[in-house]
Amino acid sequence: MKEFDKKEFLSVPNLMGYFRIVLIPVFCVIYLRAETTEEYYLAAGVLLISAVTDFLDGKVARHFHMITEFGKFLDPVADKLTHAAIALCLMTRYDYMKYLVLLMIVKEGFMIVMGIVNLRHNRKLDGAKWYGKVCTATLFLLLFGLVFFPDIKEKTAELLILAEMFIMFVTLVLYIPQFNKMRRSWDS
Repeated sequence: MKEFDKKEFLSVPNLMGYFRIVLIPVFCVIYLRAETTEEYYLAAGVLLISAVTDFLDGKVARHFHMITEFGKFLDPVADKLTHAAIALCLMTRYDYMKYLVLLMIVKEGFMIVMGIVNLRHNRKLDGAKWYGKVCTATLFLLLFGLVFFPDIKEKTAELLILAEMFIMFVTLVLYIPQFNKMRRSWDS
Protein backbone atom coordinates (compact mmCIF):
# COMPACT_ATOMS: atom_id res chain seq x y z
CA MET A 1 0.00 0.00 0.00
CA LYS A 2 1.28 3.43 -0.97
CA GLU A 3 2.23 5.79 1.88
CA PHE A 4 0.77 9.28 2.24
CA ASP A 5 2.87 12.03 0.67
CA LYS A 6 3.05 15.17 2.84
CA LYS A 7 2.16 17.34 -0.18
CA GLU A 8 -1.12 15.48 -0.42
CA PHE A 9 -2.41 17.01 2.80
CA LEU A 10 -2.80 20.47 1.25
CA SER A 11 -4.20 19.56 -2.16
CA VAL A 12 -7.33 21.49 -3.15
CA PRO A 13 -9.64 18.43 -2.93
CA ASN A 14 -8.28 17.60 0.52
CA LEU A 15 -8.78 21.20 1.66
CA MET A 16 -12.42 20.76 0.61
CA GLY A 17 -12.55 17.63 2.76
CA TYR A 18 -11.24 19.57 5.76
CA PHE A 19 -13.86 22.26 5.07
CA ARG A 20 -16.61 19.62 5.17
CA ILE A 21 -15.36 18.45 8.57
CA VAL A 22 -15.31 22.06 9.85
CA LEU A 23 -18.95 22.42 8.72
CA ILE A 24 -20.03 19.59 11.05
CA PRO A 25 -20.02 21.58 14.32
CA VAL A 26 -21.48 24.58 12.46
CA PHE A 27 -24.43 22.42 11.38
CA CYS A 28 -24.83 20.89 14.85
CA VAL A 29 -24.97 24.25 16.61
CA ILE A 30 -27.45 25.71 14.11
CA TYR A 31 -29.67 22.61 14.11
CA LEU A 32 -29.72 22.03 17.85
CA ARG A 33 -30.54 25.69 18.53
CA ALA A 34 -33.13 25.95 15.73
CA GLU A 35 -36.62 26.95 16.74
CA THR A 36 -38.09 28.34 13.53
CA THR A 37 -38.49 26.84 10.07
CA GLU A 38 -36.01 29.41 8.74
CA GLU A 39 -33.39 28.23 11.23
CA TYR A 40 -33.90 24.63 10.10
CA TYR A 41 -33.52 25.84 6.51
CA LEU A 42 -30.22 27.46 7.51
CA ALA A 43 -29.03 24.13 8.94
CA ALA A 44 -30.12 22.42 5.71
CA GLY A 45 -28.19 25.09 3.77
CA VAL A 46 -25.01 24.14 5.64
CA LEU A 47 -25.62 20.51 4.63
CA LEU A 48 -26.16 21.57 1.03
CA ILE A 49 -22.82 23.42 1.03
CA SER A 50 -21.18 20.29 2.45
CA ALA A 51 -22.79 18.09 -0.24
CA VAL A 52 -21.74 20.42 -3.06
CA THR A 53 -18.20 20.51 -1.66
CA ASP A 54 -18.21 16.70 -1.50
CA PHE A 55 -19.27 16.51 -5.14
CA LEU A 56 -16.72 19.11 -6.24
CA ASP A 57 -13.74 17.63 -4.40
CA GLY A 58 -14.10 14.41 -6.39
CA LYS A 59 -14.56 16.26 -9.68
CA VAL A 60 -11.52 18.47 -9.05
CA ALA A 61 -9.39 15.50 -7.96
CA ARG A 62 -10.22 13.51 -11.09
CA HIS A 63 -10.11 16.41 -13.58
CA PHE A 64 -6.79 17.82 -12.37
CA HIS A 65 -5.22 14.42 -11.56
CA MET A 66 -5.09 15.26 -7.86
CA ILE A 67 -6.33 11.90 -6.57
CA THR A 68 -4.23 11.07 -3.52
CA GLU A 69 -4.02 8.17 -1.09
CA PHE A 70 -4.82 10.56 1.74
CA GLY A 71 -7.82 11.91 -0.19
CA LYS A 72 -9.12 8.35 -0.62
CA PHE A 73 -9.03 8.11 3.16
CA LEU A 74 -10.26 11.64 3.99
CA ASP A 75 -13.34 11.75 1.74
CA PRO A 76 -15.17 8.76 3.24
CA VAL A 77 -14.15 9.83 6.76
CA ALA A 78 -15.70 13.27 6.14
CA ASP A 79 -18.83 11.54 4.78
CA LYS A 80 -19.17 9.23 7.78
CA LEU A 81 -18.53 11.99 10.33
CA THR A 82 -21.08 14.23 8.61
CA HIS A 83 -23.73 11.51 8.45
CA ALA A 84 -23.13 10.51 12.07
CA ALA A 85 -23.41 14.10 13.30
CA ILE A 86 -26.64 14.69 11.38
CA ALA A 87 -28.14 11.42 12.60
CA LEU A 88 -27.20 12.15 16.21
CA CYS A 89 -28.77 15.60 15.96
CA LEU A 90 -31.92 14.10 14.44
CA MET A 91 -32.19 11.71 17.39
CA THR A 92 -33.37 14.72 19.40
CA ARG A 93 -36.50 14.88 17.21
CA TYR A 94 -37.14 11.38 15.87
CA ASP A 95 -37.26 8.35 18.17
CA TYR A 96 -36.62 5.81 15.35
CA MET A 97 -33.36 7.56 14.49
CA LYS A 98 -31.68 5.74 17.38
CA TYR A 99 -32.22 2.43 15.56
CA LEU A 100 -30.71 3.84 12.39
CA VAL A 101 -27.71 5.14 14.36
CA LEU A 102 -27.25 1.69 15.92
CA LEU A 103 -27.33 0.06 12.48
CA MET A 104 -24.88 2.69 11.18
CA ILE A 105 -22.50 1.79 14.01
CA VAL A 106 -22.79 -1.94 13.22
CA LYS A 107 -22.30 -1.45 9.46
CA GLU A 108 -19.43 1.02 9.71
CA GLY A 109 -17.84 -0.96 12.53
CA PHE A 110 -17.91 -4.07 10.34
CA MET A 111 -16.44 -2.14 7.40
CA ILE A 112 -13.65 -0.69 9.55
CA VAL A 113 -12.73 -3.98 11.22
CA MET A 114 -12.75 -5.90 7.93
CA GLY A 115 -10.80 -3.11 6.24
CA ILE A 116 -8.10 -3.20 8.91
CA VAL A 117 -7.91 -7.01 8.88
CA ASN A 118 -7.53 -7.03 5.10
CA LEU A 119 -4.98 -4.19 5.11
CA ARG A 120 -2.81 -6.34 7.36
CA HIS A 121 -2.79 -8.84 4.48
CA ASN A 122 -2.12 -6.08 1.89
CA ARG A 123 -5.68 -6.20 0.55
CA LYS A 124 -8.22 -3.39 0.27
CA LEU A 125 -11.49 -2.70 -1.50
CA ASP A 126 -11.22 -0.97 -4.86
CA GLY A 127 -13.47 1.88 -3.73
CA ALA A 128 -17.11 1.70 -2.77
CA LYS A 129 -19.36 -0.73 -4.62
CA TRP A 130 -22.49 0.55 -6.37
CA TYR A 131 -24.71 -0.58 -3.47
CA GLY A 132 -22.47 1.27 -1.01
CA LYS A 133 -22.87 4.42 -3.09
CA VAL A 134 -26.65 3.95 -3.22
CA CYS A 135 -26.73 3.51 0.56
CA THR A 136 -24.65 6.65 1.10
CA ALA A 137 -26.83 8.68 -1.30
CA THR A 138 -30.14 7.53 0.17
CA LEU A 139 -28.85 8.07 3.70
CA PHE A 140 -27.87 11.65 2.87
CA LEU A 141 -31.24 12.28 1.17
CA LEU A 142 -33.08 10.97 4.24
CA LEU A 143 -31.00 12.99 6.68
CA PHE A 144 -31.20 16.14 4.56
CA GLY A 145 -34.95 15.68 4.09
CA LEU A 146 -35.57 15.35 7.82
CA VAL A 147 -33.58 18.53 8.44
CA PHE A 148 -35.19 20.47 5.57
CA PHE A 149 -38.74 19.38 6.45
CA PRO A 150 -38.86 19.83 10.24
CA ASP A 151 -42.66 19.58 10.29
CA ILE A 152 -42.81 16.18 8.60
CA LYS A 153 -45.33 13.83 10.19
CA GLU A 154 -43.74 11.43 12.66
CA LYS A 155 -45.21 8.34 10.94
CA THR A 156 -43.80 9.48 7.59
CA ALA A 157 -40.40 10.06 9.18
CA GLU A 158 -40.53 6.61 10.80
CA LEU A 159 -41.35 4.94 7.46
CA LEU A 160 -38.48 6.77 5.74
CA ILE A 161 -36.07 5.80 8.52
CA LEU A 162 -37.18 2.15 8.32
CA ALA A 163 -36.72 2.17 4.53
CA GLU A 164 -33.18 3.50 4.95
CA MET A 165 -32.47 0.85 7.57
CA PHE A 166 -33.54 -1.80 5.06
CA ILE A 167 -31.20 -0.34 2.41
CA MET A 168 -28.35 -0.15 4.92
CA PHE A 169 -28.89 -3.74 6.10
CA VAL A 170 -28.95 -5.06 2.51
CA THR A 171 -25.76 -3.10 1.79
CA LEU A 172 -24.05 -4.65 4.81
CA VAL A 173 -25.10 -8.14 3.69
CA LEU A 174 -23.82 -7.47 0.15
CA TYR A 175 -20.40 -6.39 1.44
CA ILE A 176 -19.88 -9.65 3.36
CA PRO A 177 -19.06 -11.72 0.22
CA GLN A 178 -16.65 -8.98 -0.93
CA PHE A 179 -14.66 -9.25 2.28
CA ASN A 180 -14.89 -13.05 2.18
CA LYS A 181 -13.44 -13.02 -1.36
CA MET A 182 -10.59 -10.81 -0.12
CA ARG A 183 -9.97 -13.19 2.79
CA ARG A 184 -9.68 -16.15 0.42
CA SER A 185 -7.02 -14.24 -1.55
CA TRP A 186 -4.71 -13.84 1.46
CA ASP A 187 -2.76 -16.99 0.60
CA SER A 188 -2.04 -15.98 -2.99
